Amino acid sequence: MSTEKDLFNCRQCGHCCHGATTVSLDDADLARLLRHLRLERRAAEARYLRVTGGVVQMQTRNGACIFYNQGCTIHPAKPWRCRQWPLHPSILADEANLSAIRASCPGLNQDLDYQELCQRLATALAGETPT
Repeated sequence: MSTEKDLFNCRQCGHCCHGATTVSLDDADLARLLRHLRLERRAAEARYLRVTGGVVQMQTRNGACIFYNQGCTIHPAKPWRCRQWPLHPSILADEANLSAIRASCPGLNQDLDYQELCQRLATALAGETPT
């Protein structure tokens, strides 16, 4: 039986953690992060987060996620968007998306052809165990 690890095994290389954009947190992400950091929301906001209206995002510093330091410092508590990457639904829409993601993510399985990866990814995104 195949697992998600057959599609992706995070090497914490940091490629996905770099850039000018940041990650928005949903309520579950924020609660998980606060527990992991052992901080109250106000303290976390002052130190790590950017809040604009009702949108809570992780800050970036020096072109990277504030939680990146030679690897993800919050890996067990990382947001769902980070957990999802690089197994992004856009791969299913266009093989060029897979090529771009593969070029930037050494943890993505390089051996599966496009059709096989899409089949397994679609199954994983549906909440089933890929076979």
